Amino acid sequence: MKIPQELHFAASHEWATEPADGIVTVGISDFAQDQLGDVVFVELPDVGRSLAAGEAAAVVESVKTASDIYAPLAGEVVEVAQPGRFRVGDRVVVMPQNGCGKCARCLSGEHIHCENPVDPAAICGCTTGRATYAEYCIQQDWLLFAIPGDVSYDHASMACCGLGPTFNAMQMMHVDVFDVLLVSGLGPVGLGAVVNARFRGARVLALETNPWRADLARRMGVEAVIDPTSETALQEILDLTDGRGADKSIETSSAEGAPAFLVQATRRKGHLASVGWGGPLLAREIVAKGLTVHGAWHWNHLRDGEAMWRTIRGSAGLLDLQITHGFPMRRVQEAFELQLTGRCGKVILHPTE
Repeated sequence: MKIPQELHFAASHEWATEPADGIVTVGISDFAQDQLGDVVFVELPDVGRSLAAGEAAAVVESVKTASDIYAPLAGEVVEVAQPGRFRVGDRVVVMPQNGCGKCARCLSGEHIHCENPVDPAAICGCTTGRATYAEYCIQQDWLLFAIPGDVSYDHASMACCGLGPTFNAMQMMHVDVFDVLLVSGLGPVGLGAVVNARFRGARVLALETNPWRADLARRMGVEAVIDPTSETALQEILDLTDGRGADKSIETSSAEGAPAFLVQATRRKGHLASVGWGGPLLAREIVAKGLTVHGAWHWNHLRDGEAMWRTIRGSAGLLDLQITHGFPMRRVQEAFELQLTGRCGKVILHPTE
């Protein structure tokens, strides 16, 4: 803990500097910051506001609580610092969507399900900055995820849709070395499920009609790739699992019939997670087999950040297989055209090249 000798501290953990040209800088102690935990929102006073000593001047909200910050002395606010957890030049992953940082979902780290999403462009008075296929975008700092120095940009970028949705599914289903996991769809997200499952030591089966991606998945360690349009698809899965079905299944294809097929292909008392937005599930079939069903969109970076970096660090070879192509941003049309052919895994865009 840092206790600078040149600062004057209040009992409520605010500090103030010695006056310089009549101006005093005010902040909060390291101890107070440590007790707050991860900060998700800061409300600062308006410039020009007059404050009495001991008056509530600001609010800091964290994943734990919301706390008032009190003025340690009387005066007028002449400037406020730009609040932020990062500095210019820091390497970060930008989380998708724009949570409010205040609702119960955001405070628990589940910002993707925010009850009151905000418009960062409107807050900043901008007409651009929301697109993510760009060199620059606008995002709140609590929705940035610091990249460790030993992780490359390409691998770090997989913490979004490349690995993120299926990582969340794995977390919810507690996939481990004792499981047989069935992945429906081997597009970029489905291949991410393969990476996540292989890192956890699970045995992986997959459903896919695209021969190019089926071959890539086998090179990534998938034991068997079954054509879901085949009349024998379900029997093939049962034969590979001693007649029981997969312990856990993940739907990533958004194919209309895929979720219903996974209900049939998952064992009794198994788990099924859907990342794709495919067709319906029948409650009577779910109940009859005692299945647990999970909806998995994104992942909780406030809670599971270290687990994500362990996955990325431990899957470097698999990620190099999953990322099959890279393009500079100026060739984005070529990248999309390649994606449409299906003859690729994850395609990366490099905005600064």
